[in-house]
Order: sequence, then C-alpha cells, then structure tokens
Amino acid sequence: MNKMFLKDLNILLTALIKVKSIRLAYATRDIKRSVIMQFKKFGDKYIIRMDKGEEIVETLKKFCEDEKIKLGFIKGIGAVNKAVVGVFDTNTKQYYSTDLNGVYEITSLLGNISTMNGEVYLHLHINLSNKEYITCGGHLNSAIISATGEIMIEVIEGNVDREFNEKIGLNLYRFNE
Repeated sequence: MNKMFLKDLNILLTALIKVKSIRLAYATRDIKRSVIMQFKKFGDKYIIRMDKGEEIVETLKKFCEDEKIKLGFIKGIGAVNKAVVGVFDTNTKQYYSTDLNGVYEITSLLGNISTMNGEVYLHLHINLSNKEYITCGGHLNSAIISATGEIMIEVIEGNVDREFNEKIGLNLYRFNE
C-alpha cells in the first residue's frame, strides 16, 4: 500500500470517528477498497449496517471482540452474492457445505454469540432466496454482502462457554462451571 492511500484512509477514518451517532467498529482494507461497517448502540442492543463487499461471519466476530460481547443473539436481513452454507449429518458427524454464487436475499439470519476457549464463538444459520424465489438454508460458514446487511445484536449479560461433545460431534453449550 502506498503512503498516500494510507494517509487518505487515516483522514477518512478520523472523520468517521468524529461523527456523533456513528462509531467505527471495524475496517477491512485491501488494495482496491476500504470497507467500513457502521453501527449505533441503544442500551444492550446494536443496530449494524454492513456494506457491499463485507464478509458477514468475520465482520461480526471482529465486532463482538471489539465490543467485548461474549453472550447474545444475532438476527438480520440483507443481500449476498456469495455464501458457503452447511449442514451437519448427525449419523456421520460431518459437516457438508456448498458454495452459492448469484443473486440472493437474506430472508433470515439468526444465531447466537457465546465463547469457546475464551474466544468469541458465533453460531449462525441463514435462509437465502434466489431470483426464482427458491430458498435454501443452513449453517452459515461465510457470505459476502452484495448490497447491504441490516443486522441486530442483543447482548445478554454473562458468559456461556462451549466445549466439543464427542458423542454428538458438535461444540455444545457448557453449563457445569
């Protein structure tokens, strides 16, 4: 990256931080663009706008880390053009995933926030509808916003950790603390 780009980026980020009702939560940079997710906080709730090019799972995880959110739930809508969606086979204890590319509306994004080994752990599910109004859904591994993402997070005071359950084959809530 050249110094002029970094200087211009720094000026832009400084200006955004000064805007009263909008706080800078996370910035992803690459050579072509700078993507900035914006949010506003109301009590224990966050209203988030993701912009074109942002990856949902990574952005939300980084946001929760930055805001020190360890327990809560997520819901949202929006549009994506790429997604990796999976399903867990309880018989084989394996995840199977598929790549989706095209025009998709997020008809529902739901999930929870917890921790595992002291780190933020997101468990997200998504339903997507294509331009033929065919829907599909499952566990969200990743998705790229194509227009906007409107996400809400409600924080729950406390902490619930997860641990791998060998019998089930999944990372389950652990309450025996």
